[in-house]
Formats: sequence, C-alpha cells, structure tokens
Amino acid sequence: MTAVAADRILSAAQAFAVAQRLAADFAPGAAERDRERALPYAEVDRLAASGLLAITVPAAHGGADLPPSAVAEVTRILATADPNIAQIPHSHFVYVNLLRLAGTVQQQERYFGRVLDGGRIANAQSERGGTTVADIATTLRPAGDRFRVDGVKYYCTGSLFADLFAVLTRLDDPEGRSGLEAGEYIVYLPANTPGVRVVDDWNGIGQRTTGSGTVSFDEVLVDRDQVIPRAGAVRAPTGYGAFAQLLHAAIDTGIARGALTAATEFVRTKSRPWFEAGVANAVDDPLLIQRFGELSVAVTAAEATLSSAGWALDAAIRIDPSAANIAQSSLAVATAKILADRAANDVSAALFEVGGTRSAAADLNLHHFWRNARTHTLHDPVRWKYQHIGRALLHDAAPPLHGVI
Repeated sequence: MTAVAADRILSAAQAFAVAQRLAADFAPGAAERDRERALPYAEVDRLAASGLLAITVPAAHGGADLPPSAVAEVTRILATADPNIAQIPHSHFVYVNLLRLAGTVQQQERYFGRVLDGGRIANAQSERGGTTVADIATTLRPAGDRFRVDGVKYYCTGSLFADLFAVLTRLDDPEGRSGLEAGEYIVYLPANTPGVRVVDDWNGIGQRTTGSGTVSFDEVLVDRDQVIPRAGAVRAPTGYGAFAQLLHAAIDTGIARGALTAATEFVRTKSRPWFEAGVANAVDDPLLIQRFGELSVAVTAAEATLSSAGWALDAAIRIDPSAANIAQSSLAVATAKILADRAANDVSAALFEVGGTRSAAADLNLHHFWRNARTHTLHDPVRWKYQHIGRALLHDAAPPLHGVI
C-alpha cells in the first residue's frame, strides 16, 4: 500500500463539507459492499486523498490541528453512510494522537509528514489467549543496536488498507540492554516490512469490510526511532482514552442515524399500512408516527450527547488539561457511548418493526445496519461506563486514564 498526496484541510467547516460529499458517494453502495464483502479499496483511497486523515496533525507540523469534537463529527457523518469506512481510520486517529502525546520531535516530523502525504495507520493491538484483553504477549527485544518484534495480533482494523502499523508490544529485556524502562511500547513500522504478514480473515457478522485481519510479526527488525513508550499517553490525564472512545461513540451514533434514515425511506415508499389503522398509507398510521417520534428522539439525544462530550473533551485538552477536567470529559464521553450504543442497537432493530415483513427481504440487506451496530458495540461493554459514572458520583472516583481504545 502506497500513500497518496492528500488535499489540505484547514478548518472544521471544510472537513465537514468534505465528509458530507464523501458520505453521499459512499452510502449508495454500502449495502452491496456488505453483502458481497467487497473491500472498499477505492473508497479508502478517496478518503486518504481527501485530506480528512490529516486533520489532527498539529499546526506546528503543517496540519489543521482540529479538535476531538471535529474528528467525532467527521466520523459520525461517514458512519451514517457506511460505518465500515468510518471505523477504518479510527485507529489512525488514535495513533496520530499518540505521536502527538508521546513521540519525540524527530518521530513527529517523520510520521506526521507521512500522514500529511496521505499515509494511513492501522492498529496491531488486540491479542487472543491472555487472561484479559489488556494482556500483551507480543514482544519487543533488543537485537544488537536494533529491536526485534515477535507476535500475532487479531482484529487489526484497517490492516488491509494500511501503509503503517502501530504495534502494541511488551518490552522483553530482563538484562536492561536497551536502556528502556519496562512496560509497553508502540512500534511504528511500514506494512511492507520483512517479517510482517497480513491475513484477510475477519469473519464477524457485521463491520465486514473494515479490513480487520490478523497480522503476524516474525523476527521483525525495527530501529529505535520507530519505538515510542505508551506510558506517555496513558499514565497521565491526557484524554487519550476518552478521544478513542469518543470516536467509537461517533460510529455508533452514525449507525443509528443511518438506520433511521433507511427506515423512514422504506416506510414512505414500500410499507403497507396495517389494516386496523384505517388509513391508506403507512406514513399515516398513528402508531407508526408515534414509534418514529420515539426513534428520532433516541437518535437526536445520542447526537446531542456526542457533540456535548466532544466539546467537553476539547476544553479539557486544549483549555484546562487538569486531572479533574480530563476526568469530567471522560465521564461525558462515557455517557455519549451509552446513548450511542443504545440508539444504534435499538433503532437498527426497530427498522424491521416499523418496516414490516417486506423489510426482512434478504436481497434488501437492511439487516446490515443491525449487524454493524451489534458487532461494533461489542468493542467494550457499556455496563462499565455506568460503573465509572456511578463511582464518580458516589465516591469521587476518577475514571481510568487510558479508557479502552
């Protein structure tokens, strides 16, 4: 995968306009791409060339330096059209943020430059076999004046479209030969590095075209300047985890709006009224009108809460990055995640309730909304968001700094 020269976006208004244009083009083919599992290579190329993937590059490095709220809105807009495409750059934005928080000046110049040229970063983070998702077995070992990476990563979203991988590793250096502190490190390496193997084996019921394959690393050699300590982002109140969670909430909120739009169009053009309603058109059924009102409130509430959380995170990161403000913004994001999860799953399921039997026709593939919602919202359990909110209220306990990215 080679980078393409990206257009330069300088403002949030420009970013939203570009996202709207892309969404309008991506939406018509979303159901078919899902049905055929046709990976969106051309669409991701357009996304990279649009300049949207560079909107968080700091101004000092030539970027637009847009805040979290703007990235969330771009993500939400794209997700209303195709949440698969919206999820692909999630990790890209997260690991651009890690560079900003923990990279050296030289690393920032190197990798921000690649992003400005249209480069795409995918995660190589999750693993199987550990006691919990937080257990990391992929190792970073000294190898002369370089390092060696070995391990296997799963659910690597965007891996099939990536120029760079951000690989989460655990330092294995009991003799201290590297001079690095024990802990976790992110290794940035080109996707075509010898020893890297990407397998297209994602088989989830939803988010089928996110390119979330397995990536293995077999004696992959990297230089020291490719290695960044994760601690710089997650051991202090930086908003790193909250930013990642905000984008997850934006994807779910977009799914909810997309499902509501599809349900509205279907009932307007294809549904028949229930005979007991005594009306000629389904749109005049008072019970359907009531149900659409309820669904609209759920989606609008999710969208408003997402915006509010984004603004809170903007302020906490850019105006007053105190631990208290970061904690409050994290709780706002947790609230947005809960409402987005609920709206995405409820509205995508209700699409069939309001659409009637005709909406269940397999060739329409309207169930891709529900499958996408159900799959993406499994990323992390919202029941723990309630815990964080409750503990903050009752015990003045701050939520976790790192969140779940």
